This record gives sequence, C-alpha cells and structure tokens, in this order.
Amino acid sequence: MAQLPDQLIQEVREKFNKFDIDKNGHITSGEISQVMKACGEEIPGYKLRQIISEVDRDKNGTIEFNEFIQIYAQTSSRSSYQMEDLIQKEKQLTMATGTSSASKASGTKHSYSIAEYYAFVDWINIILGKDDYLVKNNLLPIDRNPEKGQLYERCGDGILLCKLVNYSVKNTIDERAINFQNLDANAKHDNQMLALNSARTIGCNLVNIGCKDLVEGKGHLILGLLWQIIRIGLLRKITIQNYPGLPRLLKEGETIKDLLKLSAEEILLRWFNYHLEIAGSSRRLHNFSGDISDCEGYVTLLKQVAPSRYALTNTAMTISDLTKRAQMMLRDADKIGCHRFVSAKDIVGGNSKLNLAFIANLFNTYPTLQPMDSNQDANVTREENSVSPFVNHLINDVSNALVIFQTFDTIKPSTVNWNKVNKPPYKQMGGTMKKVENCNYAVQLGLQQQYSLQGITGQSIQEGNKASVLAFIWQIMRAYTVRNCDKSSDSGIIEWVNSTLQGAHKTSKISGFNDPTLANSIAVIDLIDAIRPNVIDYKNVSHDDTAEAKLLNAKYALSMARKIGASTYAFPEDLVEVKPKIVMTIFACLMTREGK
Repeated sequence: MAQLPDQLIQEVREKFNKFDIDKNGHITSGEISQVMKACGEEIPGYKLRQIISEVDRDKNGTIEFNEFIQIYAQTSSRSSYQMEDLIQKEKQLTMATGTSSASKASGTKHSYSIAEYYAFVDWINIILGKDDYLVKNNLLPIDRNPEKGQLYERCGDGILLCKLVNYSVKNTIDERAINFQNLDANAKHDNQMLALNSARTIGCNLVNIGCKDLVEGKGHLILGLLWQIIRIGLLRKITIQNYPGLPRLLKEGETIKDLLKLSAEEILLRWFNYHLEIAGSSRRLHNFSGDISDCEGYVTLLKQVAPSRYALTNTAMTISDLTKRAQMMLRDADKIGCHRFVSAKDIVGGNSKLNLAFIANLFNTYPTLQPMDSNQDANVTREENSVSPFVNHLINDVSNALVIFQTFDTIKPSTVNWNKVNKPPYKQMGGTMKKVENCNYAVQLGLQQQYSLQGITGQSIQEGNKASVLAFIWQIMRAYTVRNCDKSSDSGIIEWVNSTLQGAHKTSKISGFNDPTLANSIAVIDLIDAIRPNVIDYKNVSHDDTAEAKLLNAKYALSMARKIGASTYAFPEDLVEVKPKIVMTIFACLMTREGK
C-alpha cells in the first residue's frame, strides 16, 4: 500500500467505493478520472494513461483499490506527505487491539485519532453541558485526557449516547424510556439497545458494534459511532427549508431540483467557494483536507461571514509558518464562538473529518445567505425521509436505479446481475436512456420478487414521478422489513399481534393496520409489554383522547420498541395518523426484533 496516512487512505477509499457500485473491489480504468475528480484532483489524461499502463500489470482493464492508491500517490497534490509527516501522525494515533462482539473478528488492530477524541469530548461537553442529569450524576464534564478513557466509560450505560442522539435529531428518543435509576447490567443493556437502534433510526450505519462493545469501552468503535451521530446533527440542518438562501449557491442553468441532488458536503463546498468568490478570492476548494491546509480559504471565509462588529482581518496571512497561521485564524474563530473540532495541527495536517465538522458548525452559525424568492417546490414528505435515510433526496437519487439494485442485493444477495447494469459516469448523449434501461431492469426484478408494481414503469422512476417512486420503494421497504418474519403476509402479522396480546392477557387487539384505535398507540404499547413483561411503566401511558396525549403515547411506544430491540424507523406521527404501511413495519420489526 502506498505510503500515505491511514486517514487519507480511508478518505480515498470512501470516494473509490462510491464508484465501485457492485462492490466487487474494483473500478474500470475509464472511471479513474472521475474518481480522481471526486477526490479533488484534476489529472491530465495523457498522464493518467501512462500511469495506468504501469500499475495495471494484469492488463485486465480494471483497477483494484491497491492499484488505485498507487495512482493517487503518484499524481495527487496531497501525496507530498513524507516520512516526517507520517511519524508525526503516528504519534497522534492510539492503537487498540481487540474483538468487536458484533463482528467476532479477533486480533484486529484499530487506530483512532487522539485529535478526534479531543474534538468529540469538547463538543459533547459544550452541547450537553447544561443537562441537569448528566451534570448532577458526574457524567459531564468529560476529562480530555485520552489515557484516562473517560469518554468511553461515560458511554457505557447508554444514557449519554441517548442524550447525544436527541441533540442531533430532536425528540428521537422519549426520555421516559431511558433507565435512569437502578442501573444494573440489564438496565444498562436496555439503554444501550435504545441508543443503538435510535442511532440507526436517524441514519447511522452501525456495522460491527453491539451493546457489549459499549460496556467494554471499545474506543475505535465508540468514536466511530460518536462521529456518525455528531455528523448527522451537524449536516441534517443544511436544507433549503432551514436555509432559504441556499438557492444562491446554484450555478447557471441549475434549478432547485439540482440543489436537492447535492449532499450536505457538496453544499458546504459550494457555500465556502461562494463566499470566496464574493470576497474576490481566486481560490476554490475541492476537498476538506489539502485544499484548506494553508488557511487562506479559512481566513477569507471568516472575514466574509463574521458580523462586522468583530472586525476580523486577513492579518493571519502575513504569517509564513502554517501552524502559527492556523492558530491565529482559530483565535478569530473563537471570537465569533466557532472554534470547534479542529486544532491548528488538524488544519495543517488536512484532517478532512474535523475540517468538515468545523465548516458545518460555522455554516450553521453564520450562513450569511440572504433568502431568495422561489416558486419551485422544495418540500420533502415524511414518507420520503422515512424510507431512505442514506440518500440525499429520494426521488432524485433513484433515477439511475443503482440504490434500488444495492437494496435488492441487501435483501436477497445475488438478485442483481450486475453485468446488465449501466454504471456511471453517463455521457450527455444517451445517458438518460442508460438510466431508463436500469430502471426498466429494476422493475423487472421487482416483478420477479412478486412486488405489486401496477402502472409503474422504468421511465416513471427515471423521470422522478413521486407516486411511482414512493410506491416502488414501499414494496422494497416492506420486503426488507418482513424478510425474517415467520409470517410475512399482512394477515399473518395481524394474527401474531393479536395472539401475542391475548397470550399476555391484554385487552387490546387490532382489526388491521388501519384500525383507528391504533391512534392512541396503546395496542403497540401492550404488545411491547407482552413481549417483555413489565418493561412498560403504565404511569407513562395516557388514555386521554387529546392529540397531545396520542403523540406522547406514540413517542413512548416507538422508544420502548427500540429499547427491546426493534429497529423501527417510523415517526410518532405515523402512529397517530394511523399510516397503514408504516404501522405494518412497526409490528413486523417487533416480530423480528433483535435478541428475541
């Protein structure tokens, strides 16, 4: 493997994997230029061809990741990390050897950045520093010394993680579901299960981490979980609903639909470059690492977005020493209350993760984008949010069907014949037809899985017909939810619900997923207590017929479902409004809950 820092290799791998659509470990040689651009590098074609001929020794026309990293190391402007840098970065890493209880992979060495430990501790101390329970019970503040490992210890009972999830996405967890008293091993396990399932609900991708890892304080796993929760909290607010001025970032000829296709990271890059242009700077950013390491962009951005009363200047640019320059820039950031996540060393060293967090927090504090009048529809429905938390905008992001294919293979491996899939990049001429062909193939596969797709065509999916897309995705979501159910039909699930309630001597029952009595969530709450006797505190359950009481019951029901191991992704409003499709998934998730 090329001599690059682990952090940089990980960043490049993430970009590489986005183009490795079928997850077979390689890309075509023709896609290399696109991947390099995604990594922020513009390499002349002749130079790439020359290097490819040297690296692709087996001449099979495909490039594996280890071959690609060699190409990147030879061509990237960021590959000037020499041994002195590597030694310094090694000093900033802590090595952990251990086994994840979720993965069972023993003897694996994991490295994690002490800089990230500092950053996450500081952030948690700030945002949760006024929480009465955490302060009174000495869970905060957390000591910054990584050798003490206090951060991992404080995550052990699950309470801090639950609080952090709720900060990132408000009201995800009903705190009445958290065990605050008598914290024995079982009570802590329930809190950990609640925290992990709620993290999944807000969009965290939890692989190889389980409750036991939290108990044992597995540092690399806990830091990875914390980063996902923090990142979601920072980026989820970056929407046109929260910031009506975002259309100012559109390029000539683009529309609101084009804006919705952008990831939060892409929006932040545009925002940064927008303010550089307004300030008259010729600099432009393509990444959150090497392009930012000399601080010129930061100095210009801070001066541009900070309120005039702070009178920030470009004085830092007169300092030739990059570390000292970064320190002075951060003093300016501190003046406006935005010195978060990064140190001077993190900036100079190109820590893309912490730079992203710093920029996102700066954007959320001082966006400096005046709202624009627009008649274009930018609303996103709750259904769109609930069915696909890992895409930027559901209707747009399935237009080439690649997400659909990946989901098919997740539900049932080898469903997709990837040789039939047209992969990006798509040429301007004929590209739309290639996407339609993909969508037609997706519909064909859906019909083979016996999905009900009447009136849905590949063209309607590609064109972003909302009704067609949501109907198709619902079929996929249902298949995913019931894949491990003993009784996967609607009638089978309803029968299981009622028999379980009756077996526990509960008086509630349901006639179907559209039963109006479900609006108060009591049947769901009773089912949870039937599955885990005495887990429900019925003092928290209201029988009032008010909208407020129904919503509180729904929040409690979903949090308790997650607490006993059901990874439901429903919203409380889905229960109150008795949305039959989503209600079905709640019961199916309870039926197949983890650890039953």
